[in-house]
Amino acid sequence: MYRLLFLLLASFISAQSYRFVYEYKMKPDAGKKDSLITDYMNLDTDGKKSYFYNAVKYERDSLYSADKSYPALLKSKHYDRNLNYTIEKEYSKKTVTFYNKYKTVNMVTTDNEVPKWKIENDFKKINTINCQKAVADYKGRKWEAWFSKDFPMSDGPYKFNGLPGLVVSIKDSENDHVFDLIQIKKINTVTAFIPKNNKQMTSAEYRKLMNNYTFIPAEDIAGMNVDSKAGIIGMELKDGYVTQLDYNELKKSGKQMDVLIAKKLRMTNNPIEKE
Repeated sequence: MYRLLFLLLASFISAQSYRFVYEYKMKPDAGKKDSLITDYMNLDTDGKKSYFYNAVKYERDSLYSADKSYPALLKSKHYDRNLNYTIEKEYSKKTVTFYNKYKTVNMVTTDNEVPKWKIENDFKKINTINCQKAVADYKGRKWEAWFSKDFPMSDGPYKFNGLPGLVVSIKDSENDHVFDLIQIKKINTVTAFIPKNNKQMTSAEYRKLMNNYTFIPAEDIAGMNVDSKAGIIGMELKDGYVTQLDYNELKKSGKQMDVLIAKKLRMTNNPIEKE
């Protein structure tokens, strides 16, 4: 797990490249509010653009890119399937580009809607960072954000931008989606695994596609590797997601195996964007 490590700079030099690591807590099941997933997301920026993506996915992609070892990939860390996306922001163009994969199709949407923030006269320190409060209605949710002018960049986790400083902490009114900055560090370069052949669609088309998505093992699973001695089934999906499942649990399910697999690998019904 990432440890708390904040490099509070006397002056933030935008020409340098930084990685802001956020702890992301989400409730994937709208009908089960006590469900909770904790994951970690990176926001990399060079002062001109940024990429927001899952930290573990990046490690896994880097590992596989280096040695093409499928067994090593299966044994590496795991992340939630709902966090398979990458978000690119170009500051000068004020564009937000969302990349994700649906089965075998690389999808891309361009979403330039900026939250209509109301900056409030409330201040507090978050892990020694001076922060100010802002609220907004955005994508069907009410958001409370704490941003810092110590880092004068109009950016933050997910698609959030438009404030006069970096978003340090943000949550929706139901606490379904919560991002907290936990680490800042310098990096040499800003890179991301952006697919080349993409299908352009609107945000509305993308939401409709994902809302109607049903996991069908025969259609979604690209391959499996069974290790009965270790009690593990390694599974690769057609959208590139790789995970391990409990072999004995699946074996006991008998004819309900497909149902159990679908349940474990289903997408969230409580997305960060409601509209």
